[in-house]
Amino acid sequence: MAERMLIIDDEEVVLESCRKIFTAEGFHVVTTTSPQEGLKLALDGYFGVILCDWKMPGFDGMDVVEELDRRSPDSAVVMISGYPTVGRATEAMKRGAMDYLAKPFTPQEIAEAVKKAVKRKVTEEKKAMGRFERIMRAWQFPVPNMEDKAPKTIAETVASTVGVGKVTSPWFTVFVLGILAGSYIGFGGLLSTTVTFDLAARAGIAFTKIVAGAAFSLGLMLVVIAGSELFTGNNLMVSSVMAREITLGTMAKRWTLVYFANFIGSIVLALIFYFSGLWKTGAGALGAAAADIAYKKVTLGFGEALFRGIGCNWLVCLAVWMALAARQTVGKIFAIFFPITAFVAIGFEHCVANMYFIPTGIFLKNWAGISAPAGINPNVLGWVNFVWKNLLPVTIGNIIGGGVFVGMSYWGAYLRTSAEDKGKSH
Repeated sequence: MAERMLIIDDEEVVLESCRKIFTAEGFHVVTTTSPQEGLKLALDGYFGVILCDWKMPGFDGMDVVEELDRRSPDSAVVMISGYPTVGRATEAMKRGAMDYLAKPFTPQEIAEAVKKAVKRKVTEEKKAMGRFERIMRAWQFPVPNMEDKAPKTIAETVASTVGVGKVTSPWFTVFVLGILAGSYIGFGGLLSTTVTFDLAARAGIAFTKIVAGAAFSLGLMLVVIAGSELFTGNNLMVSSVMAREITLGTMAKRWTLVYFANFIGSIVLALIFYFSGLWKTGAGALGAAAADIAYKKVTLGFGEALFRGIGCNWLVCLAVWMALAARQTVGKIFAIFFPITAFVAIGFEHCVANMYFIPTGIFLKNWAGISAPAGINPNVLGWVNFVWKNLLPVTIGNIIGGGVFVGMSYWGAYLRTSAEDKGKSH
């Protein structure tokens, strides 16, 4: 008779992914998005293994694990979390978990965690021992592996878990998260302009660029750590297509949805900046600096914008890639900070950032009457030139930079053989 497994997680993508993995491993899998239902199922029937998410709406996964330990003391409980720390891992084990695993994880990682948990449970003494003895024994467990992921593991995670999760998430969820991402990148752009608009005259151009890049990194930190859907980061989904986990058409639909959602979020923040009157800072110097940025972007040549887009998203996707390697928040922050600082300081072009920068300049020109920099025709700054002279070439460049130089490159380095074997099996 197949071993029974219960999975409690509020993310349908995780439930479906784990169900497929462990059904193939020979388990009879029962899933639920409700912690209440999960606790009831654990009380009513025996499960050899229980996977439980740490963070669910209205519930602390730690309390759920502790209650599962009371209701189903013979089950091997594994806690999974998108917010891993050593402290939480230790606390989960003190409350009855046999292992602790960070999201996102590969099929191999979750399968290995379950095997370890079952092995520990088999060798554990009966649960009749007192609460104090169980806590003391928990401190003797090996601390879960909190080391950063290797490049090959990241490639497998992006292709088999992250990319698949993005195309299977509800479209409305993706749309809302896309709007948030556009605003978050806009926050980075706004902060960058605010802290540098009068800095060059005092500290020099080179230092000003470094400060601008450091400030702008806030945007991607918000995207990755707070959670949202960014078009340029989603260019990594190319590796899922190459690995034959998703189709090109499905990826294109999600890219389109996220792209327009990012545009909406960027416009929202541009409007907030204008109507807040913050552009009047420094007797209007901040507004003039913001408009100057927009003018310079729409006067780039098509080829210049294209190649600046390639360089930009090569670095942005490397930032996302390295953030996936980090298992703790502080590691993700450092992984993001340096590549983003670099792309801004160098002068590369990011399509979603420009969805904020250029409309902001248009609003300031049309509504606040801010004039063009000396030697530039004011008519060059408009919606048509924004789309054709900047947004289009930069977007194409971003797709090449992220999709080809990062997504396809690492797929070719680590996953190409696996994909070919999968194709032959079909």
